[in-house]
Amino acid sequence: MDDVEKLTEIFKALADPTRLRLVKLLNDCKPGVCKGGPLCVNALAHQLGVSQSAVSQHLRILRQVGLVRGARKGPFMHYSLNPDGLGTCKAAVQETLGEDFA
Repeated sequence: MDDVEKLTEIFKALADPTRLRLVKLLNDCKPGVCKGGPLCVNALAHQLGVSQSAVSQHLRILRQVGLVRGARKGPFMHYSLNPDGLGTCKAAVQETLGEDFA
């Protein structure tokens, strides 16, 4: 997949308002910024005011494009932004749209 196709998939994933809010919430809850760091689906659903199943579906899409990662803690999955995926996204935007855009 070339950079334009990858960016298209990322922009499609971020075009949904709930997914964009989810990314912002995960960004605001980085370790050292938010007590506890990564968040479980229940906490994300509560913060966003949507069902747990809706959050799970949105997280699946964000994981597919590499922006979010999950880590199991006991019986629960906790989600955070994927720094590698964000770096890849930023590099693709810069390469496609130029250094001044990103």
